[in-house]
Amino acid sequence: MTETAPDTGPDPVTLAVLENRFRAVVEEMGEALLRTATSQILNSSRDFSIALCDARGRLVAQADHIPVHVGAMPFAAEAVLAAFPGAMRPGDCFLLNDPWHGGSHLPDLTIVLPVFEDGALVFLCVVRAHQSDIGGATHGGYNPGATEIWQEGLRIPPIRLGEGDTLREDLVAMLALNTRIARDFRGDLMAMWGSARLGAKRLEALLASHGAAKLNAAVEAILDLAEAHAGRIISGWTDGTYHGEAVLDDDGHGAEDVTIRATVTKQGATLVVDLTASDPQTLGFVNSSWPNTVSAVRMALAYLLDPEVAKNDGAFRPLTVIAREGTVVRAAPGAAVTLCTSHCSNEIVEAVVKALSHACPERAMGGWGRRFRIAIQGEDPRRPGRKFVWHLFHARPGGGGHATGDGWSGAGEWHSAGGLKFGSVEMAEARFPLFFRRHEFLAGSAGDGQYRGGLGGELELVLQTAGPARANTAGDGARHGAAGMLGGQDGAPHHYRLLPVAGEARDLRTKEAGIALAPGDVLHVRSGGGGGWGDPARRDPAARAADAAEGLV
Repeated sequence: MTETAPDTGPDPVTLAVLENRFRAVVEEMGEALLRTATSQILNSSRDFSIALCDARGRLVAQADHIPVHVGAMPFAAEAVLAAFPGAMRPGDCFLLNDPWHGGSHLPDLTIVLPVFEDGALVFLCVVRAHQSDIGGATHGGYNPGATEIWQEGLRIPPIRLGEGDTLREDLVAMLALNTRIARDFRGDLMAMWGSARLGAKRLEALLASHGAAKLNAAVEAILDLAEAHAGRIISGWTDGTYHGEAVLDDDGHGAEDVTIRATVTKQGATLVVDLTASDPQTLGFVNSSWPNTVSAVRMALAYLLDPEVAKNDGAFRPLTVIAREGTVVRAAPGAAVTLCTSHCSNEIVEAVVKALSHACPERAMGGWGRRFRIAIQGEDPRRPGRKFVWHLFHARPGGGGHATGDGWSGAGEWHSAGGLKFGSVEMAEARFPLFFRRHEFLAGSAGDGQYRGGLGGELELVLQTAGPARANTAGDGARHGAAGMLGGQDGAPHHYRLLPVAGEARDLRTKEAGIALAPGDVLHVRSGGGGGWGDPARRDPAARAADAAEGLV
């Protein structure tokens, strides 16, 4: 009689428990980072993401943070595995940010911390967090004048940042020295490391309870189930080849109407997204790194699947992404790419959703607003000698309308889908020399449709610095608003103005460095709304009357 190997796989109940335990680990890691980070970009605006990968670098679980981060984080895990084959040890900590070594853009630092059982690698805790400054030619991590990556900030390939449960102070000091606000950098880096170590601690307890064999079997089952779930949904869409386009305003260096072109072939339970017809890469920083492009396409697919589908490696197995190096969606090494996590990632999502709106119209949504940030560097009169860097996350644009309702007002952009928060106005005023004279929804900013888009915002921000300050902008959407879908109208574009105490008022460009500011100057922000969904003639008259009564139109 032939003996069979014992079944180490979990039963269905245990599998459900373990899947939720994995998710609980990454969610707790995120809460720890939120509560220990130093900079407002993390502890208020929440510009970070957490992922759990297996020993092969496959995405196992993620928390609901910033979608454009998560699809790219397995590239970071794979880059660390490739850089240190067989050389990882318990207590190690690895760091990277370079777009051609597993990163997406330079401000996003990624920590990868391995978890072992009896010396064998089982999991990787991955923490990605946007830094308030990463060096380079201008403050805030975005350089609108950059024409190559070396002008954008400090590049970090995979490095061993720590060993023996201790970070290397010489490396931390070197990294901090290359940023403008070293205290924020150090505090945020410690928070990231602490978050990763917390995840490792929780996973070690899980390994002690169940063992690596059972957990590895659970991972395989979880990924297979997600693949099957996503495949069933995609199979219900209409087969065919579809085309979608989205257009950026410019690259900041003279190239206008930079176009992303997606050809999407849907056959059975598979999707092939071909971006090779997109425009050539540009001189400016709207080019995308490959991890960011893949993440943007995965993000578009995730938005079209059911919320219950686990967004892991399995869910993205039906998807193939094709792009040509030298285009704006797959820039050659050395190109300026810092804006890519916003633009052109938003446009990649928009082009893919437009294409698939013909295959699954009830799932496609109107375009979400575009990103237009301002970073201010100055000195706070309440803290003499102490400089600050503040990033504008307020007056968020609107989300797109969809087949079951209107878009969310102030929800943000495609790449964050509500994950980025504008935080407390009162807290911002307490921490920075700013006065929010107005912060409200902007009537008439949403695209009309059977279901309208969400509204953008209007902000009047008064500068109260000690002496002159400087600002830069990085974004898009002052010419092209969020796209309407299936007959819906586009949302209004952005309109940002500087109202100086002395001198003439002027419009701010979306990609501009060295903006001189003085105490009392006002930034007047009017952000765009989301795109509408469906023919405006089919909008319920009662909904129009309600919009008018609430002052939304």
